Amino acid sequence: MRVKGLLLVAALLGLFSFSHAQPPELDTCNIVWTSQSLNSSESMPCGGHDIGMNVWVEKGELLFYLSRSGTFDENNGFLKLGRVRIRLNPNPFDGDAFRQELVLKEGCVKVSGSAYGCSAQVTLWADVHRPVVHVSITGTKPMKAEAIYESWRFADQRQRPGESFANSYKWGPFGDPVTFRDSISFQGSGIAFFHRNRDYTVFDPTVELQGLEQVKDSLFNPLPGLTFGGFMEGPSMQPAGKTSGRYLDTDFEGWKLQSRSPAKKHTLTIYLHTAQTSSLAEWQNGLNTVVSEAHRAEKEALANTRAWWKDFWNRSFIFINPDSTDPASGAWQTGRNYQLFRYMLACNAFGDYPTKFNGGMFTCDPVFTDPSRPFTPDYRNWGGGIHTAQNQRLVYFPMLKSGDFEMMKAQFEFYRRILRNAELRSEVYWGHKGACFTEQMENFGLPNNTEYGYSRPAYFDKGVEYNSWLEYEWDTALEFCLMILETQRYNANDIADYMPLIESCLAFFNEHYQYLAKIRGSKTLDENGHLVLYPGSAGETYKMAYNANSTIAALKTVLARLLELPAPYLTDSSRSAWKLMLSRIPPLSFRECGGYVTLAPARLWERVNNTETMQLYPVFPWGIYGVGKPGLDTFSLPGLDSRRKQPTWPCENSATAGAVSRHSGDRASTGHPTITGVAPA
Repeated sequence: MRVKGLLLVAALLGLFSFSHAQPPELDTCNIVWTSQSLNSSESMPCGGHDIGMNVWVEKGELLFYLSRSGTFDENNGFLKLGRVRIRLNPNPFDGDAFRQELVLKEGCVKVSGSAYGCSAQVTLWADVHRPVVHVSITGTKPMKAEAIYESWRFADQRQRPGESFANSYKWGPFGDPVTFRDSISFQGSGIAFFHRNRDYTVFDPTVELQGLEQVKDSLFNPLPGLTFGGFMEGPSMQPAGKTSGRYLDTDFEGWKLQSRSPAKKHTLTIYLHTAQTSSLAEWQNGLNTVVSEAHRAEKEALANTRAWWKDFWNRSFIFINPDSTDPASGAWQTGRNYQLFRYMLACNAFGDYPTKFNGGMFTCDPVFTDPSRPFTPDYRNWGGGIHTAQNQRLVYFPMLKSGDFEMMKAQFEFYRRILRNAELRSEVYWGHKGACFTEQMENFGLPNNTEYGYSRPAYFDKGVEYNSWLEYEWDTALEFCLMILETQRYNANDIADYMPLIESCLAFFNEHYQYLAKIRGSKTLDENGHLVLYPGSAGETYKMAYNANSTIAALKTVLARLLELPAPYLTDSSRSAWKLMLSRIPPLSFRECGGYVTLAPARLWERVNNTETMQLYPVFPWGIYGVGKPGLDTFSLPGLDSRRKQPTWPCENSATAGAVSRHSGDRASTGHPTITGVAPA
């Protein structure tokens, strides 16, 4: 989402935590516009609980897209819940006096205007403690109000070429999949809307292609019967017929509520419910419960929501040059953008699913990102229900330092739900224990079919993605294991529910690489009693790697941190087993580069497939090297060394590129320690 030219990007900085009153500097970080938006690309984020709204005023009408965590359709696209349009008469937004403000300390958006002798303010906010959206309208004169629920999914729609990048079919050989229509109708004095998934979903061809039919009934499948939607009403409003139109590249139909008479105050409430149910009636009962609970909490909901946001902002904060709020200052702007990004993450504080790296809940019409993609507002590149682990980790690691532990639960639960599916992959394909999590993974724990490979040779290992970027890349799950362990260390979180996940992820590497070694020869370990981590992968870059440093650092760090846990978490026998595994992890590899000894990406590798700096993974995320720790010069990049007049990085660009690529990464040099763990930061 573009917000009036501001890039809402997190500044990944060290965080200073305070226990004082809410910082007054926060108010200076509010976004204020004094002119209306041209279109949805100039929208403002608003939300809470697990709700995201893109809010903007265009041609005198207030609009907002409505999103919620976990709204995946049959194709595993991440669908929005619709668009709401509000019209007022007389219209205070017809004049030159206009103001739209994101009020961070309250988690709301306020829009005000004045025209025709009438001044008015519209306030939008989401209840942090339940899935309910509130819109309040107040004016100096009586106004008529219209609230229109708009949907582009009023009929089945066959997706256009390229549009399936937004779901799990991607560019697979299925033609253009269909997005099925929603059910929308007037009910009583309001509007009911929902999408209910059919029984056949993208899960079914995924299981078939990947040869898992024998365990299909045992696999977790979150898609069939998943129903999401809600009910929109206003106490002074009544149904007023349907409308239709076209916004940008997409046709829509609208269901209109209209005030019974002009008034100085109007309210609009949208109740949302998402659940996987055996019947539609069961889902409707759940929605009725949401409505009833919201009515009972109506008086205290706003105060409780404001209190939550106050506690959130008090928890930790970064302010850069707070006494000089100059928008032209890059430093101050960076600090403000940190607040804005953290706010958007907090809008999904209680979601069932983690915030997606590619826009979270705040994507807008895709044509503004790429003019060649004139698709519906549901579109986002790189899928809806697909989990891109290398990207997701960067969304969640900073929450440890900001103290946003409750917001990390959605990401941890994502892995816990699909644990058994990952274990079944290992059992079916290789006959051993341990959870095999891949990159580009579905929200049901299996690889995305397109990334898994439709044109796979019959001889190729069915447990491995037939993909030059993703093959053998399965250690990113260990980063989420570390996050879980760190919540216990940082905040004394009870992580008992996640111990099976952590131990199963570690067990996979222990079992799988002994399994592979046994296939190649009579020994399961090398001559030093270490696992042989081959074939492996250092990210998407160093492929068919032998003892990738990123994997070694991951295993050493997670094992060492696991062994630091107090007795209730580990039995004596399991502690002994993990100590044995830690002793079997090979040492990190080094190489000479530009006259310096540095970390290598791996001991050996067969090809370079991408441009990631995997040799620095022992620095971040694994923390074996870093400021204040031994060996700081070992991970420094020679090309950045001030003593050299000419940069010499990267080694792969040197005259010895062939030799370096194939034979760099000798055994750890004499004088360099064999790292067995990472000390607490």
